[in-house]
Amino acid sequence: MEGTGSYGAGLARHLAAEGIEVIEVNRPDRAARRRSGKTDAVDAEAAARAVLGGRATSTPKSKNGPVEDLRVLKVVKDSAVRNRTQAINQLKALLVSAPSRLRESLAGLSNPRLFTACAALDPQASAIHQALHVLAHRIKQLTAEATTLTRRITAIIQAHNPQLIQLTGVGPDSAAILLIAAGDNHDRLRDEASFAALCGVSPVERSSGKSQRRRLNRGGNRQANAALYRRVLSRLRWEERSRAYLQRRTAEGKTKREVIRCLKRYVAREIHRAITSAPLPLPPTLAA
Repeated sequence: MEGTGSYGAGLARHLAAEGIEVIEVNRPDRAARRRSGKTDAVDAEAAARAVLGGRATSTPKSKNGPVEDLRVLKVVKDSAVRNRTQAINQLKALLVSAPSRLRESLAGLSNPRLFTACAALDPQASAIHQALHVLAHRIKQLTAEATTLTRRITAIIQAHNPQLIQLTGVGPDSAAILLIAAGDNHDRLRDEASFAALCGVSPVERSSGKSQRRRLNRGGNRQANAALYRRVLSRLRWEERSRAYLQRRTAEGKTKREVIRCLKRYVAREIHRAITSAPLPLPPTLAA
């Protein structure tokens, strides 16, 4: 099946509940589409050839456990945070061109005090007063939404996989991103190397002739890659073991960027162990 995470999610769940093995197939590359065109029959044939040829072997995410709950909550939280940032930028931009008396009365206030002062403005006084009043209330509402969703996400992670959130540098957001990348049925990942490839931290061979080298992997889940990067930075700041590793590899001639790439690969191994320690979801027929 193609699109098991979007339009094909319902059919994938139905087939899994009936005991039918489902294999996820990526869309054909552009060269194949240019040669063969695109119709439902052509796409179905390409999918069948990919499975029979062994190019497609991935098991789709089950989407029937707590990780799916994390995914939908994270979508809403990210939206609230983006909209809150946009509202803050709009409020401060309006203050730049606001009347001098109003601007000076709000100058020098911290963000929380600024939002409170703007929320207390009389919306009937003028258009700028009403705009600031509405934006301040919008910011407070979105802040409350983000806080509530963060608490809910944290509670799910602590109930589902407390080992992950106890690791140094892994907060609720990073833990949610990494769990979402792996999915509820984390057994679909063959080993920690496949999880590293999923997160884009596995080196890619780029050797030719007598030249033996590897290059940076620019694929994979980029949000999970960023979560691993944030954890590496936290370890370099707070863990003596990571700082000693940085000093040793730097003395060997590696740059700090190269050392961070190596540490991301090691961190992926630790994250994979923590993720696989969580229980797998029940089969769909039993969970129902």
